[in-house]
Amino acid sequence: MAQTSRPDPARGPTTAPGAVRHGGWVAPLCWAAVALEGFDLVVLGVVLPSLLEEPAWGLTPATASLVSTAGLLGVMAGALSAGPLADLVGRRRAMLATVVAFSVLTLLCAVATGPWTFGALRFLAGLGLGGVLPVALAMVNEHSGPGRGGSATTTLMTGYHVGAVATSLLGILVIPVWGWRPMFVLGALPAIVLVPLLARYLPDTLPAEARATAAPAGPRSRNPVAQLVRDGYLRSSVAFWVASFMGLLLVYGLNTWLPQIMRVAGYGLDAALAQLLVLNVGAIVGLLVAGRVADRIGLRTATVGWFVAGAVFLALLAVPLPGGGIYVSVLLAGVFVFSSQVLVYAFVSRHYPDHARASALGAASGIGRLGAICGPLLGGVLLTAGLAYPWGFFAFGAVAALGALAVLAVPGDRRVTG
Repeated sequence: MAQTSRPDPARGPTTAPGAVRHGGWVAPLCWAAVALEGFDLVVLGVVLPSLLEEPAWGLTPATASLVSTAGLLGVMAGALSAGPLADLVGRRRAMLATVVAFSVLTLLCAVATGPWTFGALRFLAGLGLGGVLPVALAMVNEHSGPGRGGSATTTLMTGYHVGAVATSLLGILVIPVWGWRPMFVLGALPAIVLVPLLARYLPDTLPAEARATAAPAGPRSRNPVAQLVRDGYLRSSVAFWVASFMGLLLVYGLNTWLPQIMRVAGYGLDAALAQLLVLNVGAIVGLLVAGRVADRIGLRTATVGWFVAGAVFLALLAVPLPGGGIYVSVLLAGVFVFSSQVLVYAFVSRHYPDHARASALGAASGIGRLGAICGPLLGGVLLTAGLAYPWGFFAFGAVAALGALAVLAVPGDRRVTG
């Protein structure tokens, strides 16, 4: 028989009936939703060569960049808005809304008639996609055991990379036979299974207003967005926003330009593409390791250490290495660079009060998306100026160092539950 938990500031968020019974579904369902966002990470890159060959569209690399930017802006806006929505109306409702929205709009991309329609649909789909991550991170952290926030977050984010890898493989199999449009159909189809499972098994936290009426009133504001800049949290918020900006700049900058930078360094195309694959394999390894390390030594220490190690190994990529040495350096860069950003999310989730958790994650993710836009731009500027190798790796290393400094600026753990 399902139980209704009572408000208890010492135990975290209040849960709705059925939450205890279905708590075991939170991690796998959120992982599946994040994997769908991983699909979106690479699907545009997978279909872009085909879009450029659409005779009626007249798409150029410049207009293709606008389409890509429109999608990222949608993701940013979605992340900034979905966090407060989840804190106000409940995690389950917010997750359902975001998954349904981006699945329907992704499906519509398959029937887009031109680049402007396609770009508009990508922006609207991004609104839903951007909301998935902060809501999923909030739920997973709320239902993880004590001292397991780091590993819970990094395990969740493996779904992101699994989805990205699956999309690349689907593109190889599907596009040569059926073209680019079925890719967006395949990206939307999982919602047919996932949405009913979310509706049936995903537990919920009560909205902030309901919790406020059930718990003794206090001086703290129950406005989840205001909490980010009140009661001494402003410094933390700014520091996390800077760290997230730097982390996503690295993720998107390296995923976009690593092969071309390696070509400039003298490596063949096959080797350059293999290095991109090794970089993302390192990302998955790093996610599996980073969370467990953070659970042992603390999120703040681990996040700073991961950014510093990322800076070191990025700088080492500027040094010519014999034999397979370059692949080892790329692997280690992937281990530390990508999971640094995920540790930022884990730190954010444990730093703020429960009633503002999703808002804090949404702000970090949304503002960080500006870094996702700037990363490819930075790489493009360096390549155009003829400075991509070796100075590009020093520039990316400096970005990682700035991420470490930003995390150091966060005050010691002062989380207040309730």
